[in-house]
Amino acid sequence: MEGLPLLRERPVRAGERWVFSAGFNAGPALADTTRIDCEVPDLLRLTQAGARVAVLAHQGSHRDGTARSLEYVARHLGRVLGRQVGYHPESTGDGAVERARTLRDGEVVLFGNTRHHAGEEAGDPELARQFALLGELVAVGGFSKAHRAHASNTGILHHRPGWAADSLLAETAALAPWAGHAPGTRSVAVLGGVKPEKTLIGLRRLAETYDVVVPGGVVLTTLLRVLGHEVGCSELGSSPGKCAEAASRVLAGSRAEIHLPERVVVRGPGGDARTVDLADGVPADHAIVDFELPARTREALRQLREHGGRALLAGTPSRWTDGFGAAARPLLDAFAAPGVRALLLGGDTVAELPWDGPVSGGGGSALQYLADGTCAVFDALRSQHSPGRTATP
Repeated sequence: MEGLPLLRERPVRAGERWVFSAGFNAGPALADTTRIDCEVPDLLRLTQAGARVAVLAHQGSHRDGTARSLEYVARHLGRVLGRQVGYHPESTGDGAVERARTLRDGEVVLFGNTRHHAGEEAGDPELARQFALLGELVAVGGFSKAHRAHASNTGILHHRPGWAADSLLAETAALAPWAGHAPGTRSVAVLGGVKPEKTLIGLRRLAETYDVVVPGGVVLTTLLRVLGHEVGCSELGSSPGKCAEAASRVLAGSRAEIHLPERVVVRGPGGDARTVDLADGVPADHAIVDFELPARTREALRQLREHGGRALLAGTPSRWTDGFGAAARPLLDAFAAPGVRALLLGGDTVAELPWDGPVSGGGGSALQYLADGTCAVFDALRSQHSPGRTATP
């Protein structure tokens, strides 16, 4: 975190107008409020000093139409802050700007979902400029989005000076035991789920710092397809071409052993499931939903249980919520053994799997940080505060 401007080191004065860029990506059921609650200490610090705080946050996606009103988040935020939190349904436009300008000392208002705007996820510069009109200073939290170069995340820092909230520091400190190569320590990484970052970031870099990589989900189907196996109608994710290129490079040579299964569980159009040998191929109308751990993976897990080490699981390896746990159960059992330091990454992964140990809701941000030691937000904050660089209103 060297060179990172920290909110905790920046004196806050009454009347200052702050934009707090958060990562409140939680559904209406609020089954897991970690991404909201982690920002409470810094929000309290700002409001108790008399700052006027406009909060920007996202949920869902504009691309698939899942972005919704965040009024339910404002209600929860008010409960945990112990004070009323207003909600303004728009995050840009004259009404939003006027609402931000009329904030009182110590007042907090959550503005409309940033992903109601198509330009948010594209990092649109004009949208970033409009977000910047809501305040004069920026506090950046939301580690779950730290790897995203979005308008409200990094784009706004081209217009207003920013500082890193404590939630960013807490997450990076918690990830330290799983970062980089650890000579003399057994290490096993499991990569699953459907997001391309598990292949583009996770597989690419963890294959160089861990001893064993067990692919599942889209990572597995991508590797199998690159190797010429028939994968039927199995999920290949949103960036199959880029992921295939990354998988090919890893297969051409990496430090880690890439443990591929010999038998996979497939499900047909009628919902019937059966186990097939990969050598026989997956039928065209079937999809891989689970897999059996091969003998060498079971041996690696035995060594991990008996001698200790570190383990990382990013993305559910199989369709756990549909009842498929042939791969996940023995992996979780081994990771829970005494002497094994294991971490689960990602909001969906943490929500789906039965796990009582260390977790990080960061997902892609955590993978990016573990892989490269930095994220887009950290780079933007450092660059902004470098000599000769100033934000322009």
